Amino acid sequence: MTAIPREGKLLRIFIGEQDKWHGQPLYEAIVQLARTDGLAGATCLKGFMGYGAKSRLHTVKVLRLSEDLPIIIEIVDSEEKIQRFLPKLDPMIGDGLVTLEKAEVLVYRANV
Repeated sequence: MTAIPREGKLLRIFIGEQDKWHGQPLYEAIVQLARTDGLAGATCLKGFMGYGAKSRLHTVKVLRLSEDLPIIIEIVDSEEKIQRFLPKLDPMIGDGLVTLEKAEVLVYRANV
């Protein structure tokens, strides 16, 4: 396990559940690419309601089950590693939003 500097970066990617990359769910492809690139970790979060640039509402309702719920992927690592990852990520994102912000890393460890 590689250490992350205390002053890291948080990469946040907002996409839809139905987005694909070469026939695979986009969120899976992004997480696998992050792992291959040696980034510290990635987490996918599924939203129950949201909308994006097209203002189309995606929601979970009893009578209206959306099949394209919002997905947020969060990746924290050093600024250098995130910056190297971004050019690989860019062609994968069609519709979506990508943000980058400072992250103060307090703990990053695994029990062996």
